[in-house]
This record gives sequence, C-alpha cells and structure tokens, in this order.
Amino acid sequence: QVQLVESGGGLVQPGGSLRLSCVGSGNIFSVNTWAWYRQAPGEQRELVASINSRGFREYLDFVKGRFTISRDSAKNTLYLDMNSLKPEDTAVYYCNVDYGWYPGEFDVWGQGTQVTVSS
Repeated sequence: QVQLVESGGGLVQPGGSLRLSCVGSGNIFSVNTWAWYRQAPGEQRELVASINSRGFREYLDFVKGRFTISRDSAKNTLYLDMNSLKPEDTAVYYCNVDYGWYPGEFDVWGQGTQVTVSS
C-alpha cells in the first residue's frame, strides 16, 4: 500500500522560511506528477506547485519566486522550500502523487501538515 507522510510544518513569522518534506513508501512506480496542495480554513484545496516526470515545474502565481518544489526520485521524497512566507500562506499543506502507466491511474494523498504564518 502506498503512503505519503509529510513533515516540516509549523509556526513561522512573516518573512520566514520552512521546508516541507513528503516521503513516499510502497510500490510507487512510474510517477507522472508530484504535487503540493494547500487548504486554508473555509477555502477550497488549491494546487501550490507540481513537478512532472520530466522535471517540469508549475507554481501557483501567488507563490512564484518564493516557493521551490523539488524531488529525490531515488528516495521517493518530495520537498517544498518556502521563503518570504506571508500570513496568507497559512494552510494545511498536502502532498500528492499521481503514478501508474497513465495519468490518474493511481492518486495518493498524505495526511497534511499545518503551516501557520503569524507574528
């Protein structure tokens, strides 16, 4: 059974930085896309950043230039480096992996990690 476990969340002051990690276990084969999503209270879940099998990265406009997504395929680990954090970045951050022989065949989510940006 494939599982994703996020870590690295916490309380940080505006302007600060955090690094989120997501470790995947189980038979994760032929990854199509790794991604980070977030959900703030009362809001819908939104895509923050993604990286596909070719290394192409996409970002939510609000985080461009501040967040960087990266992966270590050998370790099935995904990262999100977050800099210049703003109170609006406060949310639960979720890791997601889309894997299999075609996009959408398997779609797994982590349990989420809370990020709070506040002074």
